[in-house]
Amino acid sequence: MTLTVRALRPDDPRDAEAVAAARRATVPYLVSTAEALRWEVAHAPAGQRLHRLLAERPDGTVAGCAEAGLVAGSSEPGHGFLHTSVPPAAAGRGVGSALVAAGEEYLAGLEVRRVHSWVADDDRAAGFAERRGYARSRQARFLGLELHSAALPELPEPLPAGVTLCPVAAFADDLRPLYEADTECAADEPGDVRVGRMPYEEWLRHNWQRPDWDRGLSSVALVDGRVAAYSVAQTDGVDRYWSGMTGTRRAFRGRGLARLAKLAALHRARAAGYLHAYTGNDATNAAMLAVNRRLGYAEVATEWRCVKQL
Repeated sequence: MTLTVRALRPDDPRDAEAVAAARRATVPYLVSTAEALRWEVAHAPAGQRLHRLLAERPDGTVAGCAEAGLVAGSSEPGHGFLHTSVPPAAAGRGVGSALVAAGEEYLAGLEVRRVHSWVADDDRAAGFAERRGYARSRQARFLGLELHSAALPELPEPLPAGVTLCPVAAFADDLRPLYEADTECAADEPGDVRVGRMPYEEWLRHNWQRPDWDRGLSSVALVDGRVAAYSVAQTDGVDRYWSGMTGTRRAFRGRGLARLAKLAALHRARAAGYLHAYTGNDATNAAMLAVNRRLGYAEVATEWRCVKQL
């Protein structure tokens, strides 16, 4: 296949639509919209040096895409990422090879030493990555729940003593209590790269100002008025709901509060008409995997975090 690899044109809506479609076809569990993609391009942290690539056929259609950049906020220099999306219909035709070569060339120019990528846990994708020098590091699992037909547990009546549930929208524009909780929980997330504390204004801009994060569906569990747990809702505005991050502050763990927050968010999402719910967990995160399975989620796919030394 004759291909041209080029940069995404931020002002061309056709590029954003094509990339979002490629991402949905490659990883259908994630929420991928053209609107959110345009927002990411316009608002990516400067230190991330985000670069989006398209593999274009001679007829102008897009066969696949990739994104590359620096791991923003990493406390260790030289870490970058490269994620490729090649729909199944275009696999095996050199699309991935062309995108990886272009992405690695870009990262080498940024003096990246270690490249991190997510790769589907199947023979074709894993073999493709290994032949190009990527070694498996961590496994993650996608879990799905058919919201329209799931037998969701009801929220307890009454709630445990001192516990209240509210949407993130109830915090208006002062999300500092949620910021403190998210910063603490993110520090405990399993991962390959240590990331430092993000300033509040940057956290607010690159999370809650996204067009696909829903403050009305996202849920917070308070204990005696303090943020104890939360669950973030990301949606495509049509039928798909993704649990972006669910966490509990250290002092409140072991009390079932993450489950309560996530359950409340799922009930709101179903009431809003969303049909399909997905989430993802590191394979070692036994606590959240157990929470999700109790809510009715079932594993739908797995993927590998792969790392290459440039």
